[in-house]
Amino acid sequence: MDALYIHIPFCNKKCNYCDFWTFINMNHKFDFYTTNIIEEIKLYPEFQYKSIYFGGGTPSLLSLKNIGDILTNVKYEKNAEITLELNPNNMTLQNLLELKKLGINRLSIGIQSFNDEVLKLLGRDHSSRDSIETYNNAIKVGFKNISIDLIFATPNQTMEDLNKDLEKIKELNPNHISIYSLIWEEGTFFWKQKNEGKLSEVSEDLEADMYERIIETLTSQGYIHYEISSFCKPGFESLHNTKYWDNKEFIGVGVSATSYFENRRYSNKKNIHKYFEDIKNNLRPIDFDSIEIISLEEKSKLSKMLGLRQLNKGIEYDKNDEIINKLIMNNLLFLENERVKLTRKGLLLANNVFVEFV
Repeated sequence: MDALYIHIPFCNKKCNYCDFWTFINMNHKFDFYTTNIIEEIKLYPEFQYKSIYFGGGTPSLLSLKNIGDILTNVKYEKNAEITLELNPNNMTLQNLLELKKLGINRLSIGIQSFNDEVLKLLGRDHSSRDSIETYNNAIKVGFKNISIDLIFATPNQTMEDLNKDLEKIKELNPNHISIYSLIWEEGTFFWKQKNEGKLSEVSEDLEADMYERIIETLTSQGYIHYEISSFCKPGFESLHNTKYWDNKEFIGVGVSATSYFENRRYSNKKNIHKYFEDIKNNLRPIDFDSIEIISLEEKSKLSKMLGLRQLNKGIEYDKNDEIINKLIMNNLLFLENERVKLTRKGLLLANNVFVEFV
């Protein structure tokens, strides 16, 4: 057990496409929430972590003291990867310097787009200029490991729009890039707008072409396409996310956080008051309806499904696995040095591959 995820469920506003479990305008609860996070960590054995990930929500909304207090109460290795997700607004040079002093050594910046019109449509509360300034300031204060997020296949997006985003990425030259095709989640503002005929999805063909354009552009610039949605310069793979793809166990703390611990996958309670109540009573705030006991068979299926996301690594070949052999026959997987990996066709039809293991 060497991976810890810390969920910070607070945001200044809800983005139009987001269906994450978040709370708006709850600054008055930040200190109390931090105290409860620390108490929840103590409800687990004292592990020494190799990776710590502050996700959300918007973890950068917490005060420097909040973040420092949490890290002070976690045991981690000297060279642990400690990631903080942040939005590129109100993030000064001094803020970034202080974060680095606290021990944060990897940033994940939610840039999403370099087009201000797209950012406005998405409901983001920052501009392209904010993104570039935040990124450059992070470099100035000495961050060596920076990831940026990019969303594509947004409403009305053209290939020309995407090319402009990719040009900006080339200029910034980050170590790591995570890409996401826009998903129209039920219950979001975008979902409502689509049902009312005010917004429409890009075609599946255009979405596939955009994905291929991203792959071709970034790999031609020296990025390794090491996971379906992830690109990096050599040596800058996300250690924390690799734990997930390797199907390793991890602890998740905070409201609605998920964990994989002692052969069980489960989520914490979403109701923040019930979460606080459980912590007060020295109970792990688990939503018992979410508990899934992972059998050896289920673990094997998950390991294959998650492992195939890692494009260079793949999974070990089992010649007696009928599903794997069928997928190889259909040119969705290929065999290389006793490892099985996604073909280019399999990459574009990855969901069809993964559903075989469900």
